[in-house]
Amino acid sequence: MSQISLSDLNAASKVDFVSALANVVEYSPWIAEQLAGKRPFVGVNQLHTALMAVIQAAEPEVQLALIRAHPDLAGKTQRAAGLTAESTDEQNSAGLDRLSDAEYAAFERVNNAYRDKFGFPYIVCVRRHTKDSVLRDFETRLPNLVKTEIRRAIEEIGRISALRLDQLVVADDRLKVHGRLSTHVLDNHTGKPASGVAVELVELAKLGDSRVIARAVTNADGRTDQPLIGGRPLPIGRYELKFSVGQYFAERSVPMSDPPFLDEIPLRFAISEPEGHYHVPLLVTPWSYSTYRGS
Repeated sequence: MSQISLSDLNAASKVDFVSALANVVEYSPWIAEQLAGKRPFVGVNQLHTALMAVIQAAEPEVQLALIRAHPDLAGKTQRAAGLTAESTDEQNSAGLDRLSDAEYAAFERVNNAYRDKFGFPYIVCVRRHTKDSVLRDFETRLPNLVKTEIRRAIEEIGRISALRLDQLVVADDRLKVHGRLSTHVLDNHTGKPASGVAVELVELAKLGDSRVIARAVTNADGRTDQPLIGGRPLPIGRYELKFSVGQYFAERSVPMSDPPFLDEIPLRFAISEPEGHYHVPLLVTPWSYSTYRGS
């Protein structure tokens, strides 16, 4: 997705404006057509607010058509037929392109149950979720009333469109769509930051395979050079941070048992706030460790 500045969007012809924003909301260029007449926008937040106002003001049958323009999640038939590039990237970000047989079966079951009850596809901003949390959300929303799910679907379309605008439009302001996961390691044996500790972040899954989503080594400040997750929402789910502390202490000739009492330390935690900041540090000696949620 090539980027465009907000000033260029404001100055563009209606045709070019609509072309640039046509896929911000799935297969619904009519939204961009209405937005073109509301220019100029002073910021991307105002642009997104106007986009949502267009959707909210639409007639109920138009809103339903908008919802039905979205694909099922992890649908093999729709993948074969072709999703938009934006939907493909979003579904892939949650691992929906590499599901186990058990996961495919679970998604097919809830997709069908949802469509049978509501008559339109389940919509969720998958970049804010893991596979497990999507399935939990499915189950949570299935008992709802149709009007509740129409409202929820529009809320999720708002989140999806905000993330697409964030990737597409360069402006002086920013949409609040990103979270941050960071860590650091403190060597309590010496009272100093621990540099050179290998760190691995794993996204845990119930039905399918867990997957490594980040690897890093701590720097001189005991931190990783970049956040473990940054520049995007934090997917709701369960995670494990693995710290290779046995190797760290061995390289510094710290007296330890053989085998070391603490070698690889796993910290399991959960993320529930996609736009939040989670700081998960490790305070460690050869014989003990602790952690907490920082910010």
